[in-house]
Amino acid sequence: MSETDLLRLYSERILALAADIPHAERLTGPTASATRRSPLCGSTVTVDLLVRDGRIADFGQEVRACALGQASAAIAGAQLVGRSEAEVTRARDELAAMLRENGPVPAAPFEGYEVLVPARDYRNRHASILLVLEAAAEAFARAH
Repeated sequence: MSETDLLRLYSERILALAADIPHAERLTGPTASATRRSPLCGSTVTVDLLVRDGRIADFGQEVRACALGQASAAIAGAQLVGRSEAEVTRARDELAAMLRENGPVPAAPFEGYEVLVPARDYRNRHASILLVLEAAAEAFARAH
């Protein structure tokens, strides 16, 4: 990876997101929790959900990930409260397609993932970026 590639990948915007992750504390008494880990890089994200009436009423996360995984957690953390299981699953699937298949940026309210489009070229980073939405979808499935 060249220095130019690194600068593009770790833009100021990505680093700013990584430094300001919303809901960066675990919940006490969540409806469900899930932990996802990337075996390639060791990044780990644990998500706690409080679910009421089929929507996320509160959200907490513990993020131990690279800057890209942290940026992803910041984007998701800003949008997950109020979302349904279908919306979380759709966001996860659209993000995976954006990264792996050059698909479009996830639909609103997850369009902030546009900042991570340059990561498409770095397959070894995809798992870390997907952790938070994978954990949120898994926790939601456990909440039933």
